[in-house]
Amino acid sequence: KDVQKEREPHAYLSEEEVKEKIQSYNSSVTDKLKMTLNANGIYTGFIKVQMELCRPITVQSSQSQGRDAHSNNETAFYLPDGCVNTLHISSTNTVGEVIEALLKKFFVADNPAKFALYKRCHKEDQVYTCKLSDREHPLYLRLVAGPRTEMLSFVLREHETGEVMWEAFTIPELQNFLRILDKEENEQLQILKKRYAAYRDKLEEALGGVWKPG
Repeated sequence: KDVQKEREPHAYLSEEEVKEKIQSYNSSVTDKLKMTLNANGIYTGFIKVQMELCRPITVQSSQSQGRDAHSNNETAFYLPDGCVNTLHISSTNTVGEVIEALLKKFFVADNPAKFALYKRCHKEDQVYTCKLSDREHPLYLRLVAGPRTEMLSFVLREHETGEVMWEAFTIPELQNFLRILDKEENEQLQILKKRYAAYRDKLEEALGGVWKPG
């Protein structure tokens, strides 16, 4: 169970501390996704982001890039649970930029304002999840926490229901959502009808056996 926790302030590292942290980080990496320190003090590396999206996303085909944003080449669908994506970013990239890059990488046409990036930490057998501000730097958080995702992982979610920016949704997107909901409602209705029909048949069969004249 996630426990919401206020974002903790942190002090940034000195150049020497960054160098030491990167050396320590790279010595602990097991998936070859190491960090690189450049001469200008900016470092680059990789973060993994788990997609935990409840609402459908709108994906635009590569052929339709740059055309009308609401062309027939857009498709709305639910992303499979547990989908994890890897991004190569720099220490200067903010949370807002990471969200935009992640959506662009997979041709997601939805407005980035609909999404939020969370960090998930494990402490004392508890899981703490909190939303990151757009100004925070994910690669810095990754460096400080080390490469182990059990210590720190990133999660992309929609804004909470009370925070949803409905004005960020277009009319075609909302219509797509309604069509998907109507389809799911009809499927669930058919399942219920079949379940109750089978239950009724069993009851009638049982009653026929009890009241059968002898």
